[in-house]
Amino acid sequence: MAGPNETMRQGWAEGASGWVANEAVIDHAFAPVTAALVGAAALDGATRLLDVGCGSGTLLAEAAARGVPAVGVDISPAMVAAAQARVPAARVVVADAQTADLLAEAPGPAFDRVVSRFGLMFFDDAVAALANLRSATAPGARLAAAVWRGLDENPVFALGTRRLLERMEVPVPAPPPGSPGPTALADPDRTRRLLHDAGWDAVELEPLDVTLDYGLNGSDGVEERLAMTLSGGSGRAAVARLRPTLTEEAWEELLEQVRDEIREAMVDGVVRVPGATWLVTARG
Repeated sequence: MAGPNETMRQGWAEGASGWVANEAVIDHAFAPVTAALVGAAALDGATRLLDVGCGSGTLLAEAAARGVPAVGVDISPAMVAAAQARVPAARVVVADAQTADLLAEAPGPAFDRVVSRFGLMFFDDAVAALANLRSATAPGARLAAAVWRGLDENPVFALGTRRLLERMEVPVPAPPPGSPGPTALADPDRTRRLLHDAGWDAVELEPLDVTLDYGLNGSDGVEERLAMTLSGGSGRAAVARLRPTLTEEAWEELLEQVRDEIREAMVDGVVRVPGATWLVTARG
């Protein structure tokens, strides 16, 4: 019988390689989110930090740069391996933050900081997960997390996928509100309630509107965003389903159509897309 978060476990097992391969692009695009989280978490005063859904280790690296002992937890072995290689000073574990005994997985004092950059939206049972995180913290611990707002405010989710989905003739139903996935915590009232129910206090959600810049090292960002599109769920499905049926010329023609779609998001010669998030803070 499948355990909690099994769908997400399988999804990230399939998608982690693309995330790791495009680590530099993601870090560049998400840089304003990372900076906001570092400020909200007050890392300079931290004694031990937990990064939930640590991915390839961006926030762990920020902690290490400040001399803060840090633990990363992620459901994906490939993400954990990448994060550990990037931040050798951190302890990084493969675990489900909804159910794992985090202080047993990473023995040491209770955490006084919990951070997450887009890692809190994928739990089957959000209250259980948030309560489990709370149980690993010291009194007065600070939580700082970034979560996405709604799909209608975030064109980045669809950028580069329209042509692929049209070619596959795949309908794209809207996910049920609150279901595990990128926009699971988009509703601010629901998110406040979940955190309160899980034992967190002083919960605040502030809108954080950013520009996601895909122009890495002076590029126009088109190839960078194309790589991100092809490594996402729709892109992987297109590679699996369409590429075997197309000639090399036809596949390249389709990719050029995707590039044209991505170019629609260019601002001053660079692919730049608005991102709408919540900066969530709370106290343990």
